[in-house]
Amino acid sequence: MNVFRTFPASVRRNLGILFTAGLLFWSGLAALLPTLPLYIKATGATDQTVGFVMGAFAIGLIPSRGWLARLADNRGRKIVLLIGMSAVAFAPLGYITTQSIPALMAIRAFHGLSIAAFAIAYNALIVDLAPPQNRGEVIGYMSLVTPIGMAMGPAIGGFSQAWFGFTPMFLIASSLGMLGLVCTNQVQETFQAETSISNRPKSKQLFWRLLASPRIQTPAIVLMLIGLTFGCLSTFVPLFIRDAEVDLNVGLFYTAAAMGSFSARLLVGPASDRYGRGVFISLSLVLYVVSMVMLWRAHSASMFLLAAVVEGTGAGTLIPMISALMADRSYVDERGRTFGICMIGFDTGIAMAGPLLGTVATYLGYRSLFGISSGLAFLGLLIFLTCSNKTVFHSLRFALGVGADTFAVEAIDRTASLQSSK
Repeated sequence: MNVFRTFPASVRRNLGILFTAGLLFWSGLAALLPTLPLYIKATGATDQTVGFVMGAFAIGLIPSRGWLARLADNRGRKIVLLIGMSAVAFAPLGYITTQSIPALMAIRAFHGLSIAAFAIAYNALIVDLAPPQNRGEVIGYMSLVTPIGMAMGPAIGGFSQAWFGFTPMFLIASSLGMLGLVCTNQVQETFQAETSISNRPKSKQLFWRLLASPRIQTPAIVLMLIGLTFGCLSTFVPLFIRDAEVDLNVGLFYTAAAMGSFSARLLVGPASDRYGRGVFISLSLVLYVVSMVMLWRAHSASMFLLAAVVEGTGAGTLIPMISALMADRSYVDERGRTFGICMIGFDTGIAMAGPLLGTVATYLGYRSLFGISSGLAFLGLLIFLTCSNKTVFHSLRFALGVGADTFAVEAIDRTASLQSSK
């Protein structure tokens, strides 16, 4: 982490506050992972209904991505950070007030604003601060808030629910968000929209039209397929473990996944600055395939925990690398939008996972869901290997770490410069 010592004191302080806010955000959000499906189930809901309620999270995510991304690019990152943290702080209070399925779905949709806002602004602000030659390293280190928060949050939520019940657990999750709001308010804005561009016209491309861009399309499709597997994990693992009669606190599953994610992020960020993003994205997809197969065949607590570590390692590699990839492929005035539209794929996967896989679970059982998820992850790997760059040849080279990214801004600008000089 010596790279941080080269930053001015004001930047280090800003990153420190941002890191603390990120920890509180992910801890508050993840505290509900092992407990909310059980709370919904306790209202008398069916497996399919649990899937619909949990999937409603993405109803708040998908429609809000566009305007939140534009807000981050046009008005600055801090206001979007505050919106995301507010959703984490206040949504748990809403769950306490009702056991009505429609009301729970509405609250869950509001909760979806949290990731839509916070992830866009957090990643954009980090890229604003990071020098291009150390971009992967800084993103990797700053993204450690996710696995640490995902380790602490489920443990806090799982044990507080077991010891005190659902209402105190929701209050604790809300308190984490409230503390996060205090920290977020101290973040110093660095992005100035009106002065951020030099020697280039400001991008006017519409948010949704970005999805047609080949530099964004393939990462978005890959994230959609992985979003389906993530939605399966977040919704059905607690019910699967209980149905399999395995003696395992569900919170420990998510903690094990977070440990794998933490380890990956420490190593992958700096390495990607040297070897490229493609090979690590490919590796992460392989790990997702392996982890889903392991869950499909799991019959013991040790196998569940090992699968969680492998899945966490895959997630801890994939998300930071996609963030770095989108930063490489974006100009400064469109970072919020490019990351936001790319993450639409992940949102869509989560949205579809609950209702679609909940229906499958009704007829085939929970175990079959993870066999299906392994196939989805394998499909994502094939798509990335063949479609991540301008041709299949360039895609394979990039995905295997032996070729450059032809969609990177530096490569595009260099090509344009050569053409103009002829």
